[in-house]
Amino acid sequence: MKIHLVLVTYNRLFYTKKALKSILEDKKEDFILTIWDNASSDGTQDYLKSINDPRINEIIFSPKNIGQIDAVNNIWSSSDAYLLGKLDNDCVVTPGWTRILSKAHQDIDNLGVVACWHFFEDDFDFNKAKHKIQEINGHKILRHPWTCGTGFLIKRETYLKYSPMAGNATTDFWIKLAKHNMINGFYYPLIFQEHMDDPKSQYSVLKDEESFQTAKEFTAFISLQKLKTLQDMWKIRERIINNLLCSPWDVKYYIGWRGKIRNLKEKMRKLYIRLIWDNLKIKKHKLRD
Repeated sequence: MKIHLVLVTYNRLFYTKKALKSILEDKKEDFILTIWDNASSDGTQDYLKSINDPRINEIIFSPKNIGQIDAVNNIWSSSDAYLLGKLDNDCVVTPGWTRILSKAHQDIDNLGVVACWHFFEDDFDFNKAKHKIQEINGHKILRHPWTCGTGFLIKRETYLKYSPMAGNATTDFWIKLAKHNMINGFYYPLIFQEHMDDPKSQYSVLKDEESFQTAKEFTAFISLQKLKTLQDMWKIRERIINNLLCSPWDVKYYIGWRGKIRNLKEKMRKLYIRLIWDNLKIKKHKLRD
């Protein structure tokens, strides 16, 4: 079963070295890997030229940063592999991950995208998530309409049927698959990948407010979510984990009138929290006076 992986890089050589090492260290992993560099200027290109592994079929040095999605569409659209996968240069994968996910695809015809878990073991709460874990043809999937944008596999025929991906993230594409009754989610028992841009990661460069502001230019997630501070990063992290564990797996709750109600509730929740926070600041100010 041929697997074609794409690793997209853009600067952050420190991350890229760790990510690529984790991808290639298990010699039993059977895949071809295309590396797309989005005009790095920090030594990443010289490093990539020095890597020698027979599974690397091509390294593409783009003259400009075209983003992750356009790079992936470019490569996937001409691939002849049965399974396609995407990797980011800020994630460390668990050896053997492709073997487990490819077997799930082989056994589940309508499996859309299945991914490795991109948070930590202590972030997972089985009691919260058990209502979403489904056994399908001998495999268990923690179902959700979308997954992360790295460390996943998808059938090429599925991608071609609904391609191309658009925008700045994979989420809309995963939702499109879920709307057509495809099964999306994280493999269970969880296969971990360490997201180095998670401030909880031992490798993260996001250690304080200064490092966060420096990293904004090179971190797609920060730009996509329009995060302004490191505290914002921690808040959205908690919200995403809660959504993956507790929210419904059925896509109907995220689209149409149900989706509008969910969005309204979320806006009201944020407003309520902001009002409480502002009230506390006013009380503290009065106490100081």
